Amino acid sequence: MTSRRSCILAYHSIDATGSVISIAPETFREQMTWLAATGTPVVPLSDVRDTPGAVSLTFDDGFRNFFEHAFPILDHYHFPATVFVIAGYCGARNDWPSQPAHPAIPTLELMRWSEVEQIAKSGISVGSHTVTHPRMSGLSEAEAEKEVSLSQAIIENRIGKAVDTFAYPYGDYTPAVRRVVERRFRWACGTRLSFVSRNSDPVALPRIDAYYLRNQFWFQSLERQRGVAYLAGRRFLRELRNRVA
Repeated sequence: MTSRRSCILAYHSIDATGSVISIAPETFREQMTWLAATGTPVVPLSDVRDTPGAVSLTFDDGFRNFFEHAFPILDHYHFPATVFVIAGYCGARNDWPSQPAHPAIPTLELMRWSEVEQIAKSGISVGSHTVTHPRMSGLSEAEAEKEVSLSQAIIENRIGKAVDTFAYPYGDYTPAVRRVVERRFRWACGTRLSFVSRNSDPVALPRIDAYYLRNQFWFQSLERQRGVAYLAGRRFLRELRNRVA
């Protein structure tokens, strides 16, 4: 990307269902190929604020199709990435209690611990996405502390590495939850649709949902003014929907 804007891309499932949480495997491959061909700096989450024009790749929930489809491509290009896993659901499916029953969201397998351990050994950063994927704004501070601390401990025990990154389920948190997260993690990601800068809050980092970039035209336009305008429009519509809801 030719601009000096940096961004964190947020992916969920790499599958061909066309759902609101999905990016098709061939689309993901095209995106990564383009990043490599253009020499775009693809950096760890810890470096993105201080690397102008960089992209950081994040994947929420730890779907098994990350291991099947995304991991080989990332390994091919030597791209770093962060996968936020749900400690209480590895080897299960995305049917946690807070998941609304919706025909537009497919039920999918999550990575087994053996697969999480393998990606960690290969250089992929593994972060926490809580134990049970709750809406954290509805938790007491004590409940939030349990979700955060237990997930961190479980993941560290399984992969044998420190876990210093976190993603808020649904991007949902309160000031009290943020304080809990800040005590344990260096970096945490939300879902605010924006670019990242040196001034971005390290425990409330904005991300750009890859769902909005399924069309390669928009993926390749992020560095251009039309891409900035497109994201601004998406952000407005998302905020409007949230207010109505």
